[in-house]
Amino acid sequence: MAILPIDSGRYGTKEMMEIFSEQKKVDYQLEIEGAAAVSQSEIGLIPKNVGRKILKAAISGKITAKRIKELEAKSDHDTAALVESLSEKCPKEARPWIHYGLTSNDLVDTSNSMQMRDALAIIEPKVAKMAKILAKRAVKHSKIPAVGRTHGQHASIISFGLKFANWAAEMAKHVERIEEIKKRILICKTMGVVGTGSLMGAKSLEIQKRVAKRLKLYPAEVTTQVVPRERYAEYVFELALIGATLEKIAVEIRNLQRTEIAEVAEQFKKGQMGSSAVPVKRNPIKSERVSSFSKMLRSQIGITFENIPLWHERDLSNSANERFVIPTTSILVDEMLETMIKIVDNLMVNEKRIVENLYITKGQIFAEFVLEALIKKGVPRFVAYRDVQRVAFEAKDKEIQYIDAIKNDKAFSSKLTEKEIDAIFSPEKHLGASPAIIRNVNNTVQKTVKKFT
Repeated sequence: MAILPIDSGRYGTKEMMEIFSEQKKVDYQLEIEGAAAVSQSEIGLIPKNVGRKILKAAISGKITAKRIKELEAKSDHDTAALVESLSEKCPKEARPWIHYGLTSNDLVDTSNSMQMRDALAIIEPKVAKMAKILAKRAVKHSKIPAVGRTHGQHASIISFGLKFANWAAEMAKHVERIEEIKKRILICKTMGVVGTGSLMGAKSLEIQKRVAKRLKLYPAEVTTQVVPRERYAEYVFELALIGATLEKIAVEIRNLQRTEIAEVAEQFKKGQMGSSAVPVKRNPIKSERVSSFSKMLRSQIGITFENIPLWHERDLSNSANERFVIPTTSILVDEMLETMIKIVDNLMVNEKRIVENLYITKGQIFAEFVLEALIKKGVPRFVAYRDVQRVAFEAKDKEIQYIDAIKNDKAFSSKLTEKEIDAIFSPEKHLGASPAIIRNVNNTVQKTVKKFT
C-alpha cells in the first residue's frame, strides 16, 4: 500500500522515479563493484583473470533487490548482503576478490553520485527548456506596456515581457550553476575504510581514477570513510534554488490571476472543475502546487547542513535521512519543472486587461515621468516632488484624472504646455531599456541552452 504521494504515482515522472528505484540502486552499486574489480585487475592488484568475471556477474541482471533483502534479513547489513549476492553469481576463483579494498560507503556514496548524475541529466535539459520558453514569452510580450508593482502598489510602467525576461535569465543561470557543480558533487570514492586506500596502498589513487572514468564521475581528492557532505548540501541547495525560482514565477502568476487583476490565467481545459462548490471558479492550482513543493524543497536544505559535521571519520547519523532527501529533492524539482513548463507554455495573457490596469489609478502611474519633465524644466527636485505628490493626492480625493489635475494646476501649467503634458501620458514611450534588455536576455538564453536543442 502506498503511503506517500510519490509512491502512489501522483507525483514524479517515470524516468526520475526509475533512478531511485530499489533495483536501480542495486544496479548502480553492482556497476561500481565491477568497475573496481576490472580496474584492480588491469594494474595487477588482483589476478588478471578475475576482474572481467566479477564485472560480468555484476552486470548480468541476475542479482535482484529481492534476493539482497533476503540475505540482509540475516546479516542486517545491506552492503554485505549485496556482496554476498554478487558472490553467488561469480565463479569460485573470483569470489575472494569481490569488494577487495572497498568499504560500504564506497558503494553508497559513489552510487549516490551516479543517481545525482542521472537526475541532473533529466533536470538540466528541462531547466534549459524552461529558460527558452520564458525567453520566447519575453520577446512576444516585449511591446506591451504594463503596471510595474512594488509593495503591491502601482509604481511605474514596465514592458510585460520584462517579467518573463527576468525569469528566463535566472533559469539560464541555473543551467550554468548545474554545469559548475558537477565537478564538485559527482564524486567517485573507492578509498576504503577511512579514506586511505589502506589495502590497495599506493595503487589506490590510480584505481579510483580508473573507476571514476568508467562511471563518468570525478575522482575524490580526499575523503574520510565518506564523501564530504558539503557536496550533498550543494546539490540539494541548487535544486531548492531552482525550486525557489519556479515558485517566484508561480507566485506572480497566482497574483496576476487574481479576479481584480486578471492579467494572466492558467490554461483551463474542457471539463476541468475549479471548485467543488463554486462552478465559476478557475483557480491557479498548478502554480499553487509549485509553491507547495518549493516549501518542501527548502526544508531539505537544513537536513543536509546538519549532516556535514559527522564524528571523526564518519558516523551513521546522516545515513537514514539521505535515503529520503536525495530522492525527494530530485523527484520534486523534476515534477515542478514539468508542471511549470506546461503552465508557461499554455499561459493565457489578457493584453486588454493589462492595458486597462494601467489606468486604474486614473493616470497616477505616470507620476515618475511628470516629475522628470519638471526637473528638465529647471524645477528643483524636491520642489517638483512635492507638487507632483500634492496634485496626485488631491486628484485621488476628488476622483479625477491625474492629467486633468495637472493641466489645471499652475505649478505645472506654468512650466509645461498641454502638448508636452499629453505626451507624458503615452505608456508606449515609457518602456525604457526594456526592449534592449529583453533582446540581450534572449540572446544569452539561446547561447546557454544551445546544446540542449
